[in-house]
Amino acid sequence: MTIKAKITLALAFLFAIMLLLGGVGAYYLNRLAADSQAILTDNYESLDYTSNMQKALVGLRARLDTEALGTFDDNLKRQEANVTEVGEGEATQAVRRAFNQLRQMPQDSVVVGRLWAGLFRIDDVNRQAIIRKNDVAKQTARDALVWLAVVGTLSFLVVFSMLFSFPGYIASPLRELTQGIRQVASRNFEERLHVKSSDEFGELARSFNSMAQKLDEYEHSNLARILFEKKRIDTLIQVMSDGIIGLDQNRYILFVNRVASRLLGLSEADLLAQYAPDVAARNDLMRSLIQDVMTTGAAAKDGDSTLLKIYDEGKESYFIRQTQVVDVSRTGDEQAVRAGYVIVLKNVTSYKELDLAKTNFIATVSHELKTPLSSIKMSLKLLDDQRVGELNDEQRQLVGNVRDDADRLLKLTGELLNMAQVESGQIELAIRPVAPADLVRYATQALRTQAEQRAIELVSNVPGNLPLVEADPDKTSWVLVNFLSNAIRHSPDNGRVDISATPIGQQVEFRVRDHGPGIRPEHRDRVFDRYFRAASVPFSGSSGYPASAMANPSSSGTGLGLAISKEFIQTMNGQVGLDTSVTDGAAFWFRLPVAGQTVV
Repeated sequence: MTIKAKITLALAFLFAIMLLLGGVGAYYLNRLAADSQAILTDNYESLDYTSNMQKALVGLRARLDTEALGTFDDNLKRQEANVTEVGEGEATQAVRRAFNQLRQMPQDSVVVGRLWAGLFRIDDVNRQAIIRKNDVAKQTARDALVWLAVVGTLSFLVVFSMLFSFPGYIASPLRELTQGIRQVASRNFEERLHVKSSDEFGELARSFNSMAQKLDEYEHSNLARILFEKKRIDTLIQVMSDGIIGLDQNRYILFVNRVASRLLGLSEADLLAQYAPDVAARNDLMRSLIQDVMTTGAAAKDGDSTLLKIYDEGKESYFIRQTQVVDVSRTGDEQAVRAGYVIVLKNVTSYKELDLAKTNFIATVSHELKTPLSSIKMSLKLLDDQRVGELNDEQRQLVGNVRDDADRLLKLTGELLNMAQVESGQIELAIRPVAPADLVRYATQALRTQAEQRAIELVSNVPGNLPLVEADPDKTSWVLVNFLSNAIRHSPDNGRVDISATPIGQQVEFRVRDHGPGIRPEHRDRVFDRYFRAASVPFSGSSGYPASAMANPSSSGTGLGLAISKEFIQTMNGQVGLDTSVTDGAAFWFRLPVAGQTVV
């Protein structure tokens, strides 16, 4: 029999018990109601009629009253219609005969005596009937109580037995099934269910046992291959040149190769099966390595790289720490569970040394170039002096070209020196409160001549009540000049460049906007990368784009200006960016904190 059929039968049995109790109760209640109604209808009304006739008879003895006679006759007729008991009819007929005689002989005491005797007889018969019917009603109530008690007790015993047996019948197999599933989830594939029934629970137990048996066979058949693969992976980890540390989900050390052991200064035996935070308590490097996995947000940092300086093999070395989170989705599970962490230490000392050498070389060459370039600039200035000699037009044009090239080289060497300063982390700042209007005024004055040569209007919008900002005036002016120079370079002749400064919260935003061709959408995310030069969106038709820029792509810059600007602004606790909502041109901005405010 199926579980559905058993539950249906149980509910039907409970419903039958409810119907039986209700039927017995209704039956006896109807009997009690019928007995009570019989007493009221058959006997109580006869007693009432008899009482009324006795009152009327008392009035007739005093005087022959027509109204009393009518009352007596009316109640006598009602009594004649309500004869229900044995002997009540003879007594009623006797009263009728005596009443008829009383009408003829009103003063006959014998007739009056017969009337009283008849009325007493009717009264006595009905009172005896009330007592008898009351006893019947009491017996009916006692029978009802007995039957209800018997039926209720039997029903209670049956329901009480079902209350203890039926939930166990349902819950016990489910409890055993839950326990078996937990054992299988814990990879105990030898677990079996012992449910002996022919219903769905029995079929479920047999299916579960079959599944566990197949999983057990699969587990044992692949164990040797898994052990072989583990050994091979352990060998690969040991021979790798990078330091590798493996942790389980509870942060216990599972494996560590020789490189990581050497860097930590501990043997492999001292690290395996140890709780990583315990090792970190006495090892500074381990403390730095596991700081990501000790936080709840480690999953969000999966694959992040951190550069560490570690003293290794007698010299300072550089390693990139990468923390990989290992999540595993078990068979049949939809959600992955945390299985552990792998920390990789990649040796980048050689790359760091090459980068440092490159930075030093660029700084040295740039610095050495500034001296001859300054001499060239001085010589060009002397050539312009009339006392040296007057130049012809061709010579003057050649001098101008040399001056432009010298200015371009000086700008390039300045940017390379700034970039070397940025890469070496030796940016020197002299931060103090500065008026935004002074910064904008200096930048516009520095580039006004360049803008007037191409009839480009510089429009400044700087309110006079702006608060002071915390900044290095030289570095900030350099950034603003760089933004303005790029805007002028990429603006058409007779165009316009907008410069504004507006307060935003506890910061002041500086914005430079041109109305040139703009920046291609695919290049907007990379404009602040080093050595990246974005191609502008071409003008449509005759645009007035500067011919020098069209003829010489290199005039667009070295690709270092914006990168240096970003480093300068961020070092001053500011923010810098490109407004991607501007499509007709380009709008670069940077924000600096108001003097006296701390920007987090």
